[in-house]
Amino acid sequence: MSTAADFAPELLRWYDSDGRKDLPWQRDRTPYRVWVSEIMLQQTQVGTVLGYYERFMTRLPDVDRLAAAPLDEVLHLWSGLGYYARARNLHRAAQVIVAKHAGRFPTALDDVMGLPGIGRSTAGAILALSRRERHPILDGNVKRVLARYFAVAGFPGEPAVERRLWELADACTPHERVDAYTQAIMDLGATVCTRSNPACLLCPVNAGCAARAEGAEHQYPAPRPRKTRPQREAWLVLARRGTKVLIEKRPPTGIWGGLWAVPEFPTQAHATQWCREHLASASTGQAGDALHHAFSHFDYEMKPIYVNCSGKAAALRDDERYRWYDTVAPAAVGLPKPIATLLQRAVAPERDP
Repeated sequence: MSTAADFAPELLRWYDSDGRKDLPWQRDRTPYRVWVSEIMLQQTQVGTVLGYYERFMTRLPDVDRLAAAPLDEVLHLWSGLGYYARARNLHRAAQVIVAKHAGRFPTALDDVMGLPGIGRSTAGAILALSRRERHPILDGNVKRVLARYFAVAGFPGEPAVERRLWELADACTPHERVDAYTQAIMDLGATVCTRSNPACLLCPVNAGCAARAEGAEHQYPAPRPRKTRPQREAWLVLARRGTKVLIEKRPPTGIWGGLWAVPEFPTQAHATQWCREHLASASTGQAGDALHHAFSHFDYEMKPIYVNCSGKAAALRDDERYRWYDTVAPAAVGLPKPIATLLQRAVAPERDP
């Protein structure tokens, strides 16, 4: 029979011998450093985050410098990590901390949850890891561990299931060594109790795992109910002048909000008409190979049109929204990875006139 009382002691023994203890954000556990790491690690694996984290901390080592940095710089440092709303929220939250909390990371859970981009689990993890305060957490890894250990049926995104998992998370969280426990349960889900092919023989709590006792570890947690993924498409204009390509700043919200991309249109006819009206001496557009990108909730097909031109028409002489991006000497601006790929294709030798 699985019990919450058995869970933490076994997990902490495992963490002492096998847990991760030398990650960059563990070496100096200030709330700022832990906060940035937790935001980067949302929906992203540790191995991917490491290089981004080191570069981010080198350039923006404290909340004051993050708050004062231009959003373009923050997005540039984030480029390639995806889920860019995280970076925008991080920047806004830093400005809130400076304005409302005198530049000091809040100490109360409700105040931390009041910051942009921080929910209950992330707030609890930050305070537990940096201040050793007892707060249960329930990120994706923890949901999976607890759903298996206690054989909690149902999809964790359903309100009743999530409430049950929060109750179990609270029951399992110890009153001592809460920082080690918090790291340990995240590590267990990330490295042992993985989504597919869990290493049950290596699990420190396998003796009490109800899902393992049933031989049903792959049935927990229940998957998200299947829905047909929406498909979207757009025509993208890559207007080239030598090694430079025209880019446009996207609106602050929505897909790739606040980043730089290229002009985008719902149909090829719209794209062609825009080129005639907004580019000087534009050549006939050349369609390129489509590029596909999967967002969290839909699939996106980008159909590029490559155009040579001599410059921008008068209507585009707004450097705040439109600028030339030199692919040989690129500016430090935030670019989504698929757009960076298209920009390099735009100046590939085979596209020379």
